Amino acid sequence: MNNVIQTKSYAFAIRIVNAYKFLTNDQKEYVLSKQMLRSGTAIGALVAEAHHAQSSADFLNKMNVALKEANETFYWLSLLRDTDYLSEQIYKSISIDCKELIALL
Repeated sequence: MNNVIQTKSYAFAIRIVNAYKFLTNDQKEYVLSKQMLRSGTAIGALVAEAHHAQSSADFLNKMNVALKEANETFYWLSLLRDTDYLSEQIYKSISIDCKELIALL
């Protein structure tokens, strides 16, 4: 991967997948975690699509949708913490990465 946003969004997607596995296997939580999985992995997919955009407008659209997905992911992470599915320590660690992506996007 050749740029910071692509690298960080891919690494974040891996963290999201691992968090999803923890939530479903250990916490037996399937609904909120599925939403987090969908939005959290969509960020990197949209950034990858934007890399091969057909126009500047297409690039901006994909990056804006990636930003929306990052904000949605932050919402799900907060909800999972506030409902005691994620510990404060896990939440802080992954939410820092999420906030960083939001700032970059």
